[in-house]
Amino acid sequence: MRLLIASSVDGEALEKLQRDHEIVDARGCAPERLAEMGTGCDAIIFRSGVQITADVMRRSNRLRLLIRAGSGCDNVDLDYVHRQAIEFVRIPEPGARAVAELAFALMLSLARQIPQADALLRKGRWAKSELEGFLLRDKVLGIIGCGNIGACVGEMGAAWGMEVQGCVDEPSPAVANRLAQRGIRLANFDKVLEEADFLSIHVPLLESTRNLLDSAALRRMKRGAFLVNLARGGVVDERALLEVLQSGHLRGAGLDVHEREGEGAISGLASLPQVLLTPHIGASTRDTQKEIGRRIVQIIRARSEEPRLDDAVAAPAK
Repeated sequence: MRLLIASSVDGEALEKLQRDHEIVDARGCAPERLAEMGTGCDAIIFRSGVQITADVMRRSNRLRLLIRAGSGCDNVDLDYVHRQAIEFVRIPEPGARAVAELAFALMLSLARQIPQADALLRKGRWAKSELEGFLLRDKVLGIIGCGNIGACVGEMGAAWGMEVQGCVDEPSPAVANRLAQRGIRLANFDKVLEEADFLSIHVPLLESTRNLLDSAALRRMKRGAFLVNLARGGVVDERALLEVLQSGHLRGAGLDVHEREGEGAISGLASLPQVLLTPHIGASTRDTQKEIGRRIVQIIRARSEEPRLDDAVAAPAK
């Protein structure tokens, strides 16, 4: 198979793919160059930070497989994928634990003011009497979106002794039972929003979730609460978040995802000491990427052993 590698993948996995397939290395390419390099490719392997547009996909009349080395699909033209009946495989499970652990790293850092303590001590300030901290135990952890990642966060919160509430897009008794087994009580969006001491966001970026946490929603949160966003930039209105933080309504926030991402992008929240900002590294652990790489190799191996579909077969009607 001819494989377009549009994002970084585990080195060991890449070596295995190179032994058996033709690799087109397009990591870091500009969008127009990415489209050119996709010509004649059977599959595209990618992560976040790259746009898989209709133009990128239509350059190859052989394209039959997309592999998203993670969970999101907001950087793919899904309408084109469906129209052309291109197989789209996501690998969300390995990253769930990594993202969940980062959510807790952010919550703990905010609750104990670790960045401020570190910065002051490096300047010789022994600020022990100045730094107020909070326990996570017995606090309400609210989770917006209890899918693979959100449920993992909730399970970890329950293990920490937190009272965990979560909401989903389509609640049902079966969903409530599944979440209850992991220590999460199913609630509606309003209840989760208003009762959380720590609010963790884990929903995809869709038209229905864009600016889901707008000014009105943020001001309905409990005064003194903390917010962490490891979903997608655009789910939280960052200008509104800036205002509620400056007003003191929220005590702090941690964001791994941002409305503007990439080299040179500086968040409007960067000036606030009660805000933690990380560069979309939720799933960027060595362990996670090795497991994702292993699964990519398995997927490609399985598809390359299947009989090739005739390129002349017409795409199904929409």
